[in-house]
Amino acid sequence: MTVKARRWPFPLPRSGGGYGRGPAAAFLLALVATALLACAAAAAELNFPPLSGRVVDQANILSPDTRAALTAKLKDLEDKSGIQLVVATVASLEGQEIEPYANQLFRTWRLGEAKKNNGVLFLIAPKEHRVRIEVGYGLEGTLTDATSKIIIANAVAPRFKAGDFNGGVTRGVDDVIAVLTTDSADWQKRPALREEDDSSFLALLPLLLFGVIFLLVFIQIVHRQGGIGRALLFMLLSGRSSGGGFSGGFSSGGGFSSGGGFSGGGGSSGGGGASGSW
Repeated sequence: MTVKARRWPFPLPRSGGGYGRGPAAAFLLALVATALLACAAAAAELNFPPLSGRVVDQANILSPDTRAALTAKLKDLEDKSGIQLVVATVASLEGQEIEPYANQLFRTWRLGEAKKNNGVLFLIAPKEHRVRIEVGYGLEGTLTDATSKIIIANAVAPRFKAGDFNGGVTRGVDDVIAVLTTDSADWQKRPALREEDDSSFLALLPLLLFGVIFLLVFIQIVHRQGGIGRALLFMLLSGRSSGGGFSGGFSSGGGFSSGGGFSGGGGSSGGGGASGSW
């Protein structure tokens, strides 16, 4: 009985370190280049408002009295706990879903302390009728996705639907502060929502796809260069020769402070939180 040898799915290196460039390798490289260009273009096109204070009302939906009252509450929260909670309204999401928009805005503003990642972003997009509570890494165990969704569903969305943006934002902020500063026992007694929010997974799906494509291309480069170390050096030199295309593309021009004495503390978020609509 003759056993047919199975062929390795990737071309093996030839003698002397050569590599057979085929249509599959070219296609994978094209996909990676397209994904990088698309991500960089999306980041460059977004025009985030500057972080001018604890309340950034670009959409102009809050009254001056509400802005002043919220600013005082948020300052008091940060002074006592170090937690940096910022309320932001935007004129438009610029064609983006609110989940990736909020996460990128959070990272651009760098809310929360760098070591504790204790920032929270309360984002409202009235044009798209969308709202999101984006939570920093360090607070995900306290202000959970389920709790954030309860706050939006019970305290925020009904008031927004009635046209009461001042009341909805104020009540939402009060509930977020209560969760962050009081015992969690009362919140844990709230009934669980019937439908889980899978928006965080959907927001991460393009990154997972890019990771798979990158891994395949990296395997190709390892075979071509004859080792992982040489492959990494090849990628580094390639990035420099193309003008540093892998760096700086995801920055939105800083803007952590606009001269008002307020800025983010270097924190980050991994997509925790919840979204809603009205």
